Parts: sequence; C-alpha cells; structure tokens
Amino acid sequence: MNGTMRALVKHHEGPGAELREVPIPEIGPDEVLVRVRATTICGTDVHIYTWDDWAASRLSPPLVFGHEFSGEVVEVGENVTHLETGDHVSAETHIVCHHCPQCRRGEAHVCAHTEIIGVDRNGCFAEYAAMPAENLWKNSVDLPPEVASAMEPMGNAVHTALSGSIAGKSVAVVGCGPIGLMAIAVAKASGASAVIALDINEYRLELAQAMGATHLIHSGQEDPVKRVRSLTGGWGVDVVLEMSGNPQAIRQGFSMVTGGGRVSLLGLPTRSIELDVANDIVFKGIQVHGIVGRRMYETWQQTAGFLESGQVDLMPMITHRFSLEEFEKGFEQMISGKSGKVVLYP
Repeated sequence: MNGTMRALVKHHEGPGAELREVPIPEIGPDEVLVRVRATTICGTDVHIYTWDDWAASRLSPPLVFGHEFSGEVVEVGENVTHLETGDHVSAETHIVCHHCPQCRRGEAHVCAHTEIIGVDRNGCFAEYAAMPAENLWKNSVDLPPEVASAMEPMGNAVHTALSGSIAGKSVAVVGCGPIGLMAIAVAKASGASAVIALDINEYRLELAQAMGATHLIHSGQEDPVKRVRSLTGGWGVDVVLEMSGNPQAIRQGFSMVTGGGRVSLLGLPTRSIELDVANDIVFKGIQVHGIVGRRMYETWQQTAGFLESGQVDLMPMITHRFSLEEFEKGFEQMISGKSGKVVLYP
C-alpha cells in the first residue's frame, strides 16, 4: 500500500513525542499490513515518552513507538496463507529468531534475540502497522477493538497467574496497575479461593474491587504482611503475583507467602534489591518464577479462552479513551496514576 499515515514518533532523545506524517510501512512476503483500530498505552510507552534512564539506554530515535494494538488485515504477503484481508487481529509483540537454544526447546518467550515492536523496530501508535504474519492472533469480529488490543498485556497477567496451580488457593496481587488488575480477574476466574489486592493508590484499589478482588489492602496505611497473615489464619498467602517492581513491595511479597508457596514476579525494579534468601526463600521451600512476555502461543490460547467465555471482562479497567491526536492527554492520564488502561484510537 502506497501513501503516508499519521504516526506518533519518538522524535528525539528527550521527553515527549510528535505526531508526524510518515510512509505507510511496506510488507515482506511473510508479513501482514494491519489497519490499527485501537492501541493501548503500556508502562513501557510511558518510560519512552518521559525518556527515563531505561529508554535512553535502549532506544535510538526517531522511532514510531507503541506495542499494544488490534486492527484489521488490509494486505498480506505472498507467502501468507492463514490470514486474509478483513481478518480482525491482535499482535504478539515479541519477534523471535526461532534458532537460539531457547526457541528450539519451545521457550520462545525468552528468545535470546527478541525484538520488540515500538522499542527495537517501528511500532503501532499509527494508522497502520506491519507485522510478521506468525505474530498475529485472529479474533472474533465481536471482540471490541480496545479489548483485543489489551490481549497482549493480559497475556502477561495470564502467564504470571498460571505459572503454577491456583485453583482453591489464596492469591495476593501486589501492584494494581493494568496488568495487576487483569491478574486479579484471571486468578478469580481460575478458581482462587481469595484474591487480595495490594497497592498504595486508592483509585486503583477501587478498580481492583471492580475486577473481582475479595480483599483490598492499602500498603501505605497498614502493614500489608500483618494484614495478609490475618486474612489467612496466620499462615500467609499461597501465591504472590508481584506486579509492582517496587523493592519494598517485593520484600513484603516474600514475607507474606506461606511455606511451600509460590512467588511469581513480573514487576521490574529499577535497581538491585536485598532479600532475606535464607528465611523467605530457602527455609520456606517456596517456588520463585521470573515471568517475561507470553508463552507462544499457549498463553494466547488461554487469554482468548478467558475473554471468549466471558469469564474475564476487561471493560471495568479500560478507563480512558482518546484519539491519537490527543496522545498528550492519554500520557498525562497514565502518568497521574488515576487510570486503568488508556486507549488511543488512530
């Protein structure tokens, strides 16, 4: 497809972004061109927008950023046989090599050569996006585009929650950002006996309740470890899903998990942290899981199943909607902390 399109470009090494007219991307024989119907803002995009140390160390502007989206296929490469124009799709945003030891043993989510759209190559804050056809997940036409866009981050929540058994167990979700909120719904739908939501943001604790949390703990107003123990007969919680990346919250998560329990960590601390490995890990005999991305494509199958069955409803945590031209308002809302998922519509 020839012509130009509107796209949000990280235009320089500094805060902000610019809406620009850029060429519509050309596709290769194994790729697909998607007309973007909705794109959602991720915490990673906020790092890029504000230009923190992580962004400065990773990106090379100019670059179209954004990596969560859904849309309609408008052009397919000559080798593509499983997709056709008109299909409604979401995207697995990690592009992998298929040749490293991790990929060859079925662990492509930790591919040694992963490229992420909107970080390592042009992304989806645009009217059109080009993707490898294998990275696209076909959706029902009835799935709202903003929900389809959120399938990628929901996959993080599904991968974290289901990295071990969860049915009949007490679960603490530490950090109620958008992925934490989705993890609450996934844990509840997976049969958790209790889902305890912990955060220091009242707005997000209210969203946590709307997503199915059975107990709310404001960690800035009471001792979260003591409260979790009181809710679990003094034993501690069976499963901790750590979504915050906050060093103190991570330490509290290890303190509140019961002996023989599980801690699954998705949140990323910005610096090294100190843990009581002997007392909180070794002597407790717990399992510790580091979570990255989504298992390709087991997690996508699970995510689609939760949504298509109606067991998980993302609408309560999709709180703000803006046009692409209003991107500044969208990022301001994210930075304020008073939002769930924020959607931009090209």
